[in-house]
Amino acid sequence: MCGTCGCGEDNHITYSIPGQNSHHHGNGSHNHDHTNDIGKGNAKEIQLEIDILAENNMKAERNRGYFEALNIFALNLVSSPGSGKTSLLEKTIKELRDNMDLFIIEGDQQTSNDADRISAAGAPVVQVNTGNGCHLDAEMVNVAAKQLKPKDNSVLFIENVGNLVCPSMFDLGETSRIVIISTTEGEDKPLKYPTMFQTAQLCIINKTDLLPYVDFDIDKAKEYASRVNNNLEFISLSVKTGDGMDSWYKWLKEKCK
Repeated sequence: MCGTCGCGEDNHITYSIPGQNSHHHGNGSHNHDHTNDIGKGNAKEIQLEIDILAENNMKAERNRGYFEALNIFALNLVSSPGSGKTSLLEKTIKELRDNMDLFIIEGDQQTSNDADRISAAGAPVVQVNTGNGCHLDAEMVNVAAKQLKPKDNSVLFIENVGNLVCPSMFDLGETSRIVIISTTEGEDKPLKYPTMFQTAQLCIINKTDLLPYVDFDIDKAKEYASRVNNNLEFISLSVKTGDGMDSWYKWLKEKCK
């Protein structure tokens, strides 16, 4: 097991574009040096974690330089499963594709379901299947971006694997990180998973149309999130009804200037 996040060592990464053949990579950018000594002392476990993150951070900086050189606004979308990341992207693509160049990298452990939805919405997309992996890393994004070939002055959405723990540790070279929660989750998510909220710049609270039917307090959710990150911005919306989507589009357009 990976000393940083627990990804399986027999991982096989798959990259695919809807309608085209996929190709495979071995263990991604994880260098799993599982010697007999690991586990005998905490020092070696800690060193393994540092090495993995250091390599990822170096590759993330290369990604960031590439994005900056082409003026690509790269957004890392993170959340627990079922928060509505893909639905948010679908609606955003349909409503902004005539005015903005949008490109998508989809991360999931298995299936191309989300990439198929994104392609049908009208945006170029590459699906990254992480196998046993619980997050995307900088190397995966680099390979996917080379396949995707986003245009200069475009927006690149990176939909990470649904997980509020491991993706928080891995810089992908993104311009901004957006954490999405929904009203069907507990408002104490920021306190339970603080690192994700500490490393994000924007928190989107989705599924506000369900507020009459669920026990969720938006003000408390914002308060808890602000405790761990007092610079965090908030947008409350419902992808289903469209309420609040204008605020999201305004934020996106202002950041892209």
